[in-house]
Amino acid sequence: MSEIINNDIIKSNLRTYYDREAGYRNSAGKEEWKIKERKAFYDMVAREDKKFLLEIGAGAGYDSQYFMEQGLDVTAIDLSCEMVKVCKARGINAHELDFYNLSTLNKKFDCIWAMNSLLHVTKLDFAEVLTNVYAALHENGLFYMGVYGGEDSEKNWVNELYDTPRFFSFYSEAKLKEAIPDVFEIISFKQYDVGRHVDFQSVIMRKNNVKT
Repeated sequence: MSEIINNDIIKSNLRTYYDREAGYRNSAGKEEWKIKERKAFYDMVAREDKKFLLEIGAGAGYDSQYFMEQGLDVTAIDLSCEMVKVCKARGINAHELDFYNLSTLNKKFDCIWAMNSLLHVTKLDFAEVLTNVYAALHENGLFYMGVYGGEDSEKNWVNELYDTPRFFSFYSEAKLKEAIPDVFEIISFKQYDVGRHVDFQSVIMRKNNVKT
């Protein structure tokens, strides 16, 4: 099996990279476009009076903290133990866990938030991970997924700061819609330029209760 689709190597590299990044990301703040995405999703959550939220790939916990401040009951997960420590220092109920093992939380949620975390899932495993998300949602649950994309590729990328590669999977709009299992109803899809050399794709989905 090639390294690019070896999940053990992918996870190990991501864990190492984000453990190193935890201190920086804890002080970096949020970009304005991400704040707008978060507010728009919360407004939808609030209109539907949803209470229990799971954040997948919480990082330094800025989004989980925001949702808690709005009155939601928040659970957060991240692959990085250092990121989880940062989250806990913010008072967040955080767990060191990846998106392949959501069932171990033994809990269902009204809504799930995943900002720039599922772009680390291989194309081979993407449907499986989204099906895990589906299983973690209550009926009529809402799922936000934000990823960079606009092109179709899978690759490891090394930045100028660290020698640890991170795996990224990108989709065009058509391919991303095609890759989302039909257990979800897509209720909002936006693709736009955020100045990162690739587009940002914002997708809000609802658990389709007709499917089993």
